[in-house]
Amino acid sequence: MRNYFENDYTSYRFHDHVLHIVYHHGVYIDLNAAVQIVKDRLSLHQGLYIPVLCDIRGIKEINKSARAYLAREGSTLIKAVAVIVEPPVSEMMSEFYIRTSNPPIPTKSFENTEEAMAFLDLYKT
Repeated sequence: MRNYFENDYTSYRFHDHVLHIVYHHGVYIDLNAAVQIVKDRLSLHQGLYIPVLCDIRGIKEINKSARAYLAREGSTLIKAVAVIVEPPVSEMMSEFYIRTSNPPIPTKSFENTEEAMAFLDLYKT
């Protein structure tokens, strides 16, 4: 299994049994981008059921169809998601996503990585 991968929207790396996904600065996420992001993530962790740390501070905008896709298909083979936000913009984006998309897995926003990793520790096996 590869430890690092990058596409036009995100970078992925494994650390401490958690997949870290960091969105590139200023990206716009539409449905095509969301499909690519999920496809790349699934190929990277090769069927393993894992916790994910997702840093969305770089996202400039994400449309409704992308949010819906990420909530459904983006949850495949994920135990839980900790979302790193930066108030006020990405924090509002994350809270809106969680409230309206109703992801089927435990999903919580954090302002720092340490608290996010403590949350994900509950989902490591």
